[in-house]
Amino acid sequence: MGAVEPLPIRVPVGAGSDRWVSRATDRRVLLVVHNVTSAGRLLDVLPLFHDDFRVQLLVTSTGSSVFQGGVGELFAGLGLPVLPWEQALATPVDLAISASFGGQLARVRGKLTVLSHGVGYTKTLAKPGAGSREPGAGSREPTFGLSAEWLLEDGKPFVDGLVLSHPEQLERLRRACPEAEDASVLAGDPCFDRLLAARPYRDRFRRALGVRRGQRLVVLNSTWNPEGLFGNGGGRDLLPGLLPRLAAELPSDDYRLAAVLHPNIWYGHGPGQIRAWLDRARRGGLALIDPVHSWRQALLAADAVVGDFGAVSYYAAALGIPVMLAAAAQDRLDPEAPLAAFVREAPGLDPHASLREQLGSLLAGHRPLAGPAEFVTSAPSASAALLRRHFYALMDLPEPAAPALLEPLPLPPYDPPRRTAPLRVRTRHDGADIAIERSAVVPYGADGETHLAVHEGTRDPGALETADVIVCEAEPDDPRLGGPDLWTAEVLRRHPHCAIAAYVTGPDGCTVRSRDHGMFRLSAGPGADADPAAYASALYAWLAAGGAVPSDGATLRMRAAGGTHPVLVERLPPLPGGHLYSADAPTRQIPLPGGHLAPQP
Repeated sequence: MGAVEPLPIRVPVGAGSDRWVSRATDRRVLLVVHNVTSAGRLLDVLPLFHDDFRVQLLVTSTGSSVFQGGVGELFAGLGLPVLPWEQALATPVDLAISASFGGQLARVRGKLTVLSHGVGYTKTLAKPGAGSREPGAGSREPTFGLSAEWLLEDGKPFVDGLVLSHPEQLERLRRACPEAEDASVLAGDPCFDRLLAARPYRDRFRRALGVRRGQRLVVLNSTWNPEGLFGNGGGRDLLPGLLPRLAAELPSDDYRLAAVLHPNIWYGHGPGQIRAWLDRARRGGLALIDPVHSWRQALLAADAVVGDFGAVSYYAAALGIPVMLAAAAQDRLDPEAPLAAFVREAPGLDPHASLREQLGSLLAGHRPLAGPAEFVTSAPSASAALLRRHFYALMDLPEPAAPALLEPLPLPPYDPPRRTAPLRVRTRHDGADIAIERSAVVPYGADGETHLAVHEGTRDPGALETADVIVCEAEPDDPRLGGPDLWTAEVLRRHPHCAIAAYVTGPDGCTVRSRDHGMFRLSAGPGADADPAAYASALYAWLAAGGAVPSDGATLRMRAAGGTHPVLVERLPPLPGGHLYSADAPTRQIPLPGGHLAPQP
């Protein structure tokens, strides 16, 4: 949904607004949004004005970006007065803050400061209408945000503050546009500072994504360029083939996949279209990450990043996370920018070689590159104080007495994977020790016994007819399913080939019914942390090999994700009247109007 041009407002600014406002304020601060991408950096600095009753915050959109999707929803979430762009240009303000260029910023009636919305200024981009340069012309194009084309109006800088995060950007500015040097201010990187502050909560972010102990979270990241990982420009279209290979080659209990896509991809094509394109991957367990509010948390949770030449890959490398580049085009980058050097030096993904082996080598042999950690900011953890000092100096207003602080990254909602794609389960057992490996396909030449585990919500109903294990997840008292007893009995009646029905009731356990062995409760033993659906497959393999659960229960030692997970197996007694729910009980008849009978589903 694109942004809708709002009507001019009359409160708290506009003709005669003084008689309608409840509080008069000393200063007006206008947040200038070009698109959702640039708005993310404005959201970073918004808390620097919290609790200051002297300041009225306003927001506007230039409408100049081709990526207008999501802007309206973002404004609604902010809850700030929204000025149409023409009214914003006609309204005197004390400070305007933008995180991009374009949209006649030179006409803003007030002090203007511009922040980068990435890792400094790295991309090359010709200003619309500024000449005949062809896209992708490399260094022949000006550097976005550091060149005269973007910074000067009538030969003079129109910005009062150009926020830089590192002195190397100042050196490039001096070479490209010395006229704007006096407007520059070194003030760090608030985005990276929020990442640094949230590092102690990495385990919480992992648990929010449902990442288990021993699992490796691989984040796939793409910038919005056609030559990025998500794009199909530059003579290659890697992603459609890469996703199913990752699902097939990476065991689901050893690896988790998450995708962080640039907001311009997300809102340019539409979230619904992105979900449609990635549907099979999502059914296989891929997590799609909110590109505005949750991408940093996913990055901190990651064990490895498979990315491209975008800012997220650079932030990951600066945090010491192993990064492998699946797309490394450099013609969109300023060749003198540190990001370009990183792209030249970082290991690249070979789409024709084993993905599992490449990721294993990346993780085992990782040695952080020095450049990203050095050049992402020259003032780590100090941007809040530096930026607030800069903002208030431009407004000619004393700073608040309280310390300048950024918002901590919020803890995302608990969102474990819901894998509805069928899984081929390979097992090897030695008594109660059971090694398990679940993936979309069984590797060629793999040893061990194999069975098929299928989620009841699979897209392919035919898979249920050949499934050895059928799984669902629900609350134990979900009235729609009738609880574990009724659901498991119905599943075994409906699918004669199925040997075990597993009703997962939480992150640590499930209730299962075996066609030949009765009802059991499976729960995580001391130190166990694995998918309860895997517990059900381990039980299936053990029973199929002749195992038997004594009346006082048993403990299986399931080996997956590089660790051993004790699984407590408790035999459940039949409930009174339980014969009605028996897997072999005849189908009950439901009376219909007119005396007809219908079989119960």
